Amino acid sequence: MKKGFVLSIIICIFPVFLGISGCTRELAEGTDQVPQASVSESSPLSENLTAENTEEPEDGGSVATPSGENNADIDEISEVVETSGLSDETAQNEEDGSDESEENNAEEDDTTSEDSSEPVTEDVDGNDDSRITDIPHELNYSDDVDTIIASMTLHEKICQMIIVTPSVLTHSTKVTSADACYLALQNYPVGGMILDKSNIVNADQLTGMISGAQSYMTIPMIVTLDEEGGRVTRLMETVGTTPVGPMYYYHDMGTEVAAFNAMTIGNDIRRFGFNMDLAPVADVWSNPNNTVIGDRAYSTDFDEAAELVSSAVSGFHMSGVACCIKHFPGHGDTSADSHYGSVYVYKTLDEMRADEFKPFISGINAGADAVMIGHLIVADQGNIPALFSYPLLTGVLRNELGFNGVIISDSLQMKAMTDHYGAGEIPVMAVAAGCDIILMPTDLEVTVSSLEAAVENGVISEERINESVRRILILKKKYISAG
Repeated sequence: MKKGFVLSIIICIFPVFLGISGCTRELAEGTDQVPQASVSESSPLSENLTAENTEEPEDGGSVATPSGENNADIDEISEVVETSGLSDETAQNEEDGSDESEENNAEEDDTTSEDSSEPVTEDVDGNDDSRITDIPHELNYSDDVDTIIASMTLHEKICQMIIVTPSVLTHSTKVTSADACYLALQNYPVGGMILDKSNIVNADQLTGMISGAQSYMTIPMIVTLDEEGGRVTRLMETVGTTPVGPMYYYHDMGTEVAAFNAMTIGNDIRRFGFNMDLAPVADVWSNPNNTVIGDRAYSTDFDEAAELVSSAVSGFHMSGVACCIKHFPGHGDTSADSHYGSVYVYKTLDEMRADEFKPFISGINAGADAVMIGHLIVADQGNIPALFSYPLLTGVLRNELGFNGVIISDSLQMKAMTDHYGAGEIPVMAVAAGCDIILMPTDLEVTVSSLEAAVENGVISEERINESVRRILILKKKYISAG
C-alpha cells in the first residue's frame, strides 16, 4: 500500500523534472548564441614622389581662406560645419600627395604581407572592433544605377564618394594585405582605394590584396594609383612593369606613341586589379620654372598637348581602364607646389580659356572618365582653392565645358589644404561646389560624419549626393563587372 502510494507520487512528479531539465538545457544552449554582425559576401591608394626636381614653395601670398563677394556660400558652409562640432580635430599635416609628394621611406613593420583564407575579426592592435554594425539590407550591384541608389543609406552613399589610402582606412601604416582592411570596409564601404609603393611587396601580394579587398564589397571599389610614367610611377620600380619615360620625352613622336604609351600603362596596371589610373596629365609645361609638373606634361605647347592628351585618353580606354585628366584648371604655368602651400594662378579666366583649357577640352571630348581638380587659387575668381569654387567646378567645368563625368579632388593630404582648412570643412565645401569624389582625406570618420551632418542640416541636399553617386556608379558599371 505504501509502496504503491510512493510509486504514484514518483510517476506524477517525474514529467515535471523532465520539463525543468529541458528548459534549463535550452537556456544554457541559448547563452552561446551571440548575434554576429551580418557581412555581405557578394562581389566584390598615392605614393609620395621623391622630392628630386621639386622646388620649394614660394613665400608670400595671403592665407587661402574664403573671402570676398564670391565666397559668401563658403562662409556659410564653414559656419555650419563649425557649429556642428565637425571642424578638424585630427587632421594630419602629411606631405603625401596623389601624385608627387615626398617619399616616406620609414621602415615600418607590415600589417601582414599575405592574405589568409579568413578575414580578420580584430583591429590592427588585436582588439575587438566594437564599431562593426549590422548591415541593414543587401545591395545588389547587378541592379540598374537608380535602383541601387534608392536602396542605399545616406552613409553608404557618402562612403561611395571617398577614395582613401589603406593607412587612413585602417589607422595603420604600410598596409599590404586585404585582411587589415576588412573591418573598416564593413563600417565604411568606401567608393575606392588608392595604393602606393608602401602597399606593394611583390606581384602576387599586390594582386591578392586588391582581389581580397574587392571580395569584401557588395559594390566593387575603384582601385587606383598614380602611374604616369617617368618620375611618377608606383609599379615600374616595384613589380617591374613596362618602363615608360616622362611624357614630355615623347612629345614630338606623335599621337600614336601617346596612345601606345597609355595603353601599355593601362594593360600593366589592369592585370594586378587596378581599374583606374590618375593620368594623363593635361597641364602644359608653359612655365619653365615649374618643376612640380615639368616633364610630366605632354608638351610646352597648348595645341600639341591637346592632341596628345586626347590620344592618351583613347589609349587608356583601349586597355580597359578608366582615366583621369589633371589638374584642372591648369597647373603648368605655376611656380609653387601645392604639396607645400597655397598656389596661385594669375591668368584671367579668359586667358585660361584660350590656353590652359585646351588639353582638358580635348580630353573631355575623347571621353575622359574623370577630371581632377588641382589645389590652385585662380586669383580673379576669389581667394579660395578651385576645389571650393562653384563657378569653376559647376559653372565652367560642368556647364561650359560640358563634362558630365566624375569630378575628383586632388589629394587632401597636401599642405595647400591641411594648412588652411579642417578635415570637416574640406569635404562639405568641395561637394557643395560640385566635387564628386574626395581623394585621400586625412580622417575618414570626420569626412563621412561632416557630410552626413551637412545633409541633415540642409547645407547639402541628398539629391546633390545622389548626383555624385550616380556618376560614380556609371563609371564603375562601365569598367568593373560584378563578381
